[in-house]
Amino acid sequence: MTENKKVVLAYSGGLDTSFCVKYLNEDKGLDVYAITVNTGGFSDQQIADIKTRALSLGVKEYVAQDITREYYDKCLKYLIFGNVLKNNTYPLSVSAERVFQAIAVAEYAKSIGAEYIAHGSTGAGNDQVRFDMIFNIVLPEAEIITPIRDLRLSREEEIEYLKAKGVEIDAEKAKYSINQGVWGTSVGGKETLTSDQTLPESAYPTQLTQQGSEEITISFEKGEPIALNGKKFNHPIELIQELNSIAAPYAIGRDIHVGDTIIGIKGRVGFEAAAPIILIKAHHLLEKHTLTKQQLTWKDMLSNPYGNFLHEGLFYEPVMRDFEAFFSSTQAHVTGDVIISLRPYQFSTIGIRSPYDLMQSKFGTYGEVNNTWSGEDVKGFAKIFSNQIMIHTKVKEAAENNK
Repeated sequence: MTENKKVVLAYSGGLDTSFCVKYLNEDKGLDVYAITVNTGGFSDQQIADIKTRALSLGVKEYVAQDITREYYDKCLKYLIFGNVLKNNTYPLSVSAERVFQAIAVAEYAKSIGAEYIAHGSTGAGNDQVRFDMIFNIVLPEAEIITPIRDLRLSREEEIEYLKAKGVEIDAEKAKYSINQGVWGTSVGGKETLTSDQTLPESAYPTQLTQQGSEEITISFEKGEPIALNGKKFNHPIELIQELNSIAAPYAIGRDIHVGDTIIGIKGRVGFEAAAPIILIKAHHLLEKHTLTKQQLTWKDMLSNPYGNFLHEGLFYEPVMRDFEAFFSSTQAHVTGDVIISLRPYQFSTIGIRSPYDLMQSKFGTYGEVNNTWSGEDVKGFAKIFSNQIMIHTKVKEAAENNK
């Protein structure tokens, strides 16, 4: 008996990838090897449920890989170091994790000698480019199959196909495309397809259950979060998960991101990312106190391209390592505590404590006391500092008056 050719499928257990299993196996005659790459969005029970579903759909083999810590070490810490928010809004919740999921999928396909590699992305979004690019870099000899994109299927058509194959689908749940990860959850649905609607409360995976307010303290060491309310963790990923469990019930970190897609169209997506948003804002506040003006200026200039390159799947571009080296260098003294207030739908950064705080009263108090300079020093400084603009102004006036 001749064995069918192998196809490795990036499998999440959702509508699109469930369709892919049936289509690749029954319509294309391929043995489907499904892999779920967990970047912190799935519990052990959810992984068990996904495995059960995959096997019931007819996959030849199912594997799950947890790369959450690797994901932090190679990516998330740099998003914190860089205070990266795409369009000043989105913490790259899905953008970043897709790259690392694609790498894991491609490495698995390479390890089993698969002839084909597949994903369930549509032809209208960013994920198709991210998966394709990484697959082409890591496993260029494998042919990429993308059923949803190639067949140009709507979600309704996928549901009807699966029903015809005897697969039960929760049509109500399938209305929204939800991608969960440790760095946030994206939510796509009919409301995000237009420019004038917002997601209903029910669409968000985490509902508002916490009332009142509370203060929390996040401790950073060389830019990395190491403790929450005095409790130290073995790895920052554990702190991120605990912070999210505290803050998400306040419905903090929700928003709609509008951005330019890799393929050149505008796109909208809802998200909830309580821990990422709080960490980035807390880290940024600590940097304002501990970095020099020029460090802050150059970090701001490099953070945006770093986030954009990662968003577009360019993780393997060598300049990314250069950005990361710069970010790491700036974090030498970003150490201290940040106090944050949480309340329903919002939070605020209250202040910081750090031995490297450059706002120390012994040098002077802004707007009140100058301890290390005199008024005459400032007069001379202001005169020299304004010289070039003064000369430019006078020369321009003289030239215009002589016309």
